[in-house]
Amino acid sequence: MYRTFTYFLVPIVMSILLSCKGNEQEPTVPPNILFIMSDDHAYQAISAYSDQLIQTPNIDRLAKEGMLFTNASVTNSICAPSRATILTGKHTHLNGKINNIMPFDTTQITFPQLFQKAGYQTAMFGKLHFGNNPKGVDDFMILPGQGSYINPEFITQKGDTTIIGYVTDIITDITLEWLDKKRDTTKPFMLMYMHKAPHRAWWPSAEKMKEFSKKSFPEPETLFDDYTNRGTAAKTAEMNLLYHMDYTQDSKIMPETIEEMGVVEPVIPPIIFDGEYALKQSRNRMTKEQKALYDPLLDAINADFKANWKGMTNKEKMSWKYQRYMQDYLACISSVDDNVGRVLNYLDENDLTNNTMVVYTSDQGFYLGEHGWFDKRFIYDESFKTPLLIRWPNQIKAGITNEEMVQNLDFAQTFLEAAQVKAPADMQGESLMPLLKGDSQGWNREAVYYHYYEYPGWHSVKRHYGIVTKDYKLAHFYYDIDEWELYDRKKDVHEMKNVYGDPEYKDVVVELKKRLAKLRVKYGDSDELQQKYLDMTKNTNSNISESELKKPKH
Repeated sequence: MYRTFTYFLVPIVMSILLSCKGNEQEPTVPPNILFIMSDDHAYQAISAYSDQLIQTPNIDRLAKEGMLFTNASVTNSICAPSRATILTGKHTHLNGKINNIMPFDTTQITFPQLFQKAGYQTAMFGKLHFGNNPKGVDDFMILPGQGSYINPEFITQKGDTTIIGYVTDIITDITLEWLDKKRDTTKPFMLMYMHKAPHRAWWPSAEKMKEFSKKSFPEPETLFDDYTNRGTAAKTAEMNLLYHMDYTQDSKIMPETIEEMGVVEPVIPPIIFDGEYALKQSRNRMTKEQKALYDPLLDAINADFKANWKGMTNKEKMSWKYQRYMQDYLACISSVDDNVGRVLNYLDENDLTNNTMVVYTSDQGFYLGEHGWFDKRFIYDESFKTPLLIRWPNQIKAGITNEEMVQNLDFAQTFLEAAQVKAPADMQGESLMPLLKGDSQGWNREAVYYHYYEYPGWHSVKRHYGIVTKDYKLAHFYYDIDEWELYDRKKDVHEMKNVYGDPEYKDVVVELKKRLAKLRVKYGDSDELQQKYLDMTKNTNSNISESELKKPKH
């Protein structure tokens, strides 16, 4: 009882002292860490970054009460590799998770293990996306693989279970139950609260689908980009809304409507992807009561499609697909925002706010029609940049925007330093603590490194690596091509013109290539390592998992 009383009393005393002395006091009580991550949440779809598409008042709270990063990025814009980098504080070429299929090196130390060893109570709920037994967590309930939006299964320490409901609500319910009933109040906690949403295929809750399917959204300036002045990689990528987004799985057009209208679906290898199968699987998961809510909404979408599709030009079809995409994608995000609000309210109501660092991020960025695309993978901004908002009362000054070059590589060391736990020497990131404390002089990074590997693969985005500064972006596309691209990030914010061959940028190219070479040495990457991974994957299509190969046909 004495320990419990002390644990609650000390943060209150510290809060009073810090409020009197400003933001420069070091916390003497280890803070709680609440790490919130969504899947494929574009920064453009958070109103703290841009209010053109959606309002996210609960996520915005973290910006108003903490720090918003405008140049946060990932090291490899694809789901499982990003998560491996976050957990290990290492680039994917060192932790082994270069793509979604290659195995993670389980000998790697993850930061939850270090928190657990330091006396923290640790837990993970939601989407991990690789491995069935997360390391370093006292309690977990995780989705198998990508998981399901409706009536999802969970892997638990006691066995698999299925929970009826909508996945975003359920992950939050589990998280709140742990905080309320399972948390050891004598210990600080490190809690990973990780959403499936808004990952493809986008299934909103019935309530949100009803609301958002009636809305229309502004089109991005580059929706009809023809990739003039760009390289081969942009021209050959397969993630165009018109040509590669599936009518059935993605736009929710029923198979019978497709057949009736004579619609030709995108040409995608059927062994890898079957939109009709995916749509049927989602609907088959529904209870009778759930179908009664969804069916009228799907009927309305299909009625609109029947009434208009045959008379549409390709440009109009592109616009129609964009609106359907945004309706479902943003509806999924609206549920995420509602549920983040539930958790933040719980912290407030239980006197946990002041001594809890709350982080909101995504495993990478995402295209919301920019350049005509959906998905991610590229070093280009919408994919490469990720939302990052951090609140830590009495330590981070409220309402600050930070423009420094930070990465998901830095999260582990940041959390460890905040908790006053020593980070392993082989972690490759840099703690963000100087920036969180307002010490810009204590931050000296001017460039970040990026490397994408999954080609041949989903969406046909070619392998590439590069260096990014506040002013420029230099990328080398390799494997079956040998092309360089340079973008002036200040003059060309939409990255519409590759200026690599422009004489005006000759000196910039020379300097950036030198810096890129140094970064590759610093982070332990090389042409030899690239070749090693090529040799390991050349006989394997990294898109196809064993379960997909065994998938029954409709």
